[in-house]
Amino acid sequence: RIYAVDTKTGKKLWKYEHRLPEGIMPCCDVINRGAALYDNLVIFGTLDAQLVALDQETGKVVWREKIDDYSAGYSYTAAPLIAEGLLITGLSGGEFGVVGRVEARDPKTGKMVWSRPVVEGHMGYKDGKENGVTGTTNASWPGETWKTGGAAPWLGGSYDPTTGLAYFGTGNPGPWNSHVRKGDNLYSASTVAIDVKTGQIKWHYQSTPNDGWDYDGVNEFITFDMDGKRVGAKADRNGFFYVLDATDGKLLNAFPFVKKVTWATSIDLKTGRPNYDPANRPGDPTAAGGDGAKGKSVFSAPGFLGGKNQMPMAYSPKTGLFYVPTNEWGMEIWN
Repeated sequence: RIYAVDTKTGKKLWKYEHRLPEGIMPCCDVINRGAALYDNLVIFGTLDAQLVALDQETGKVVWREKIDDYSAGYSYTAAPLIAEGLLITGLSGGEFGVVGRVEARDPKTGKMVWSRPVVEGHMGYKDGKENGVTGTTNASWPGETWKTGGAAPWLGGSYDPTTGLAYFGTGNPGPWNSHVRKGDNLYSASTVAIDVKTGQIKWHYQSTPNDGWDYDGVNEFITFDMDGKRVGAKADRNGFFYVLDATDGKLLNAFPFVKKVTWATSIDLKTGRPNYDPANRPGDPTAAGGDGAKGKSVFSAPGFLGGKNQMPMAYSPKTGLFYVPTNEWGMEIWN
């Protein structure tokens, strides 16, 4: 439901109710993180993977467009982003084998302008024409696992007019068992920077390659000025705080922001990759001999809901500090 309320009196002006189809089973819970305003429109997404634009005065539907098939696991839970006259959205459903993507539409009509998958091997489109494959097919996904790779950008994105880039975090790769998809599984658990004019990925940074903990990489990327550079920061669910060059994605710094991180000891600032702790990663249940550790569990921190979950952090240019809501917890992972 969406309500329009008079801010002076609290009086309800109108209500719009979107009825969901019977049998819908979206992941994860019944969630809507907000709407976008454009001209006289109120635009929002629905759990059955639609975008709806309402007249802000009357609450009547102006347009409605389908993102994808909800019965195939697709959903939508984020607040849309408006940038450079475009309506930019991600999608949800990584647990169900969907293919994550970021899309730009005409906010007046809902018609597609460009679509950029965030899983390697899938074709992007712009103005109804092919716009290049994302990454290289099978470069970081074995077999046909890239076809159901997840990486849903379910939390929404941000836009920086100084760089012309939209920054979206991507979700976990699918399925959860990382041993059936050996490799980095790009561009899951990453920050992707997309040129809003072309729909092309300008750069990416992957915070958790071959994610086996459901950490995702969806948290917000906040840009700011530091030492004469335009940079961005992200408090990842994996427990590390990252500072990147906002123009090219170069890693500038990374450090833990929660007290206990067990899955990795540190982030290599030269390679940008985590230094894993094998003792706190689930073993390969398909491995021969004792290497599989089948039937055993390991403790890993943070837990799968993250050192910071979806609750946003804030940056103050006055203090030069970030203010980050954190979680101190861990989890048992069983093979």
